[in-house]
Amino acid sequence: MSSNDSRWSDIKTSKDKRQTIIETGSCVNAISVAQSETGAGAAFDSEANAKPQNPGPVLTCPLCQHNCRLAPGETGFCGARGNTGRQIVNHYAGLLTGLALDPIEKKPLACFHPGTYILSAGGFGCNLTCPFCQNCHISQITDRRMIDRAAARNRRYSPSELVQIALDQRAMGNIGLAFTYNEPLINFEYILETFSLARSAGLETVLITNGSFRPGPVRRLAEYTTAWNIDLKCFSDEGYRSLNGSLDLVRSTIELAAAGAHLEITTLVIPGFSDDEQEIAEMTSWLAGIDPDIPYHLSRYFPGYRLTEPPPTPLETLRRLKRIAERKLTRVFLGNV
Repeated sequence: MSSNDSRWSDIKTSKDKRQTIIETGSCVNAISVAQSETGAGAAFDSEANAKPQNPGPVLTCPLCQHNCRLAPGETGFCGARGNTGRQIVNHYAGLLTGLALDPIEKKPLACFHPGTYILSAGGFGCNLTCPFCQNCHISQITDRRMIDRAAARNRRYSPSELVQIALDQRAMGNIGLAFTYNEPLINFEYILETFSLARSAGLETVLITNGSFRPGPVRRLAEYTTAWNIDLKCFSDEGYRSLNGSLDLVRSTIELAAAGAHLEITTLVIPGFSDDEQEIAEMTSWLAGIDPDIPYHLSRYFPGYRLTEPPPTPLETLRRLKRIAERKLTRVFLGNV
């Protein structure tokens, strides 16, 4: 991130400053599915998979850099995980904002079963506060009415139901199940159970994540995940601090994912934030040290959410950074062009 660029100091974000909007969202159910019979206290809200630290009235969520200490009834930084009085769970587990059969390349995964489709599911919330968020209506802004509307339509699916839907879509070219759209790892317990069932059924399992999570939960999910796309938003601690994230944790997640599954990396190229040539050179050199064949996506930024400027990334900037990345990596792709 350019140290002399003042845009980012003006767009510091925090959960208590987030506004509420009223919209139905652009991620819609694209597949007709049976309604769930599970309620808010469904079995997948289990404390067995991610036990909070410091058992007692105040619990600490163990998933990410925020270490949210929550009293009973309180919700954490991500807007989704809360203290029920005896455990920390994702209140929206199984409550989907989107369920669609997407081309695998849309994730983006360019080198994992190309030409196929994958059932893609999304929920609510995120543990980062990117002012350029592309799915802000479900990740950055929690609309109570949108959540209530989803719940009223009985869209709370159990892991076994979601796996069955994925199996039913095999005739349409579906190869598995992806969690995407919002940040999936805040829904750790639900995804762990779902992916375990999916792998037993022979389905591919995909996570599209910001990667800013502690190694323990990541290792657990890695046991059942066959492909990842991880956002590497920049390559500086300062840049990640401006997003309330952790570069160290993202790097750790990338290393863990690469050790046992297919991995692709995406950088959204934003002028003044993630377009520095030296930083891209350092980032791609580090990735090449893990595996020079890691597919790397340089994606074009367009203004949105809280970041209404700068204008879209110049195409020449993308081409220049692609040439730099190709000095170290064998498979570099341009996106949103």
